[in-house]
Amino acid sequence: MQLIRAFEEKLRSLFSAGLVPGLLHLCAGQEAVAVGVCSELGAADVIASNHRGHGHCLAKGASVNRTMAEVLGRRSGYGLGRSGTLHLFDSVNGNLGTNGIVGGGIPLAAGAALSAKRRGRGEVAACFFGDGALNQGLMFEVLNMAAIWKLPAIFICENNGYGEFTAIEDVTAGLNPVARGTVFDIPSEAVDGMDVLAVREAAARAVARGRAGEGPSFLVCTTYRYGGHHVGDSQSYKDAEEVREWKEKDPILKLSRRLEAEGVASAERIAALEAEVQAEVLAAVEAANAEALPTADDLGRFLYA
Repeated sequence: MQLIRAFEEKLRSLFSAGLVPGLLHLCAGQEAVAVGVCSELGAADVIASNHRGHGHCLAKGASVNRTMAEVLGRRSGYGLGRSGTLHLFDSVNGNLGTNGIVGGGIPLAAGAALSAKRRGRGEVAACFFGDGALNQGLMFEVLNMAAIWKLPAIFICENNGYGEFTAIEDVTAGLNPVARGTVFDIPSEAVDGMDVLAVREAAARAVARGRAGEGPSFLVCTTYRYGGHHVGDSQSYKDAEEVREWKEKDPILKLSRRLEAEGVASAERIAALEAEVQAEVLAAVEAANAEALPTADDLGRFLYA
């Protein structure tokens, strides 16, 4: 979680300096969901991400250097610097990609889960999406199909309370998102998305069901997006007190306090880890800046089979 937070804080400063092309959607506050779920996945399992997906990519094992290079538009990135932040992928580590379409990763994960079921090796596919995807028609279609076919898929809703600039209660009827899964008789549960251990425990149950051939699971992780929909969003729709209250539940702070209280790690050790990841991120930026930009020939590569 420290790595994801440091990575994105650096991206924020680079974006403000005009060094990151396109828009930038950050997940600060939501790190526990990515880490909790991906910590239960194996190398052969796959994920499908969304537009706020740096955390998912890194939690699934993506190289910090190659991820940074891709976001900064360098040839050493996963997509030769052409994918940017909204289409990051990492086939080696089972990442089907971030996605600029709301809910766009949901059918991809279902397809991957169908492939996994046909292979019969106990693999699962996990899909991350926000509460803004809860009303997408494809979600209902895919959940129905996943339930009927008992696909080894895990659908994870990162409910941060806002779809872009609009509160969930203003656009979503039936304010219990868990019901999106239960209506299809899919095992579904609400999870504290600010507690990485709670997320991990829920993910472990879902993964076990998938591997055992018991079908899909639906997790609703209640979390919070500290920043705006994208960097530069004025966040005029948010209340300052609301933001303050959620930051008191910060997932990194919560885990750090628990590790200290249980004698697992000292404050000094935790601070040292933070310094290590800060150095790793800075090194990734330096490495990316030393790399070449895509060439004109690169633009046409992989367009045709």
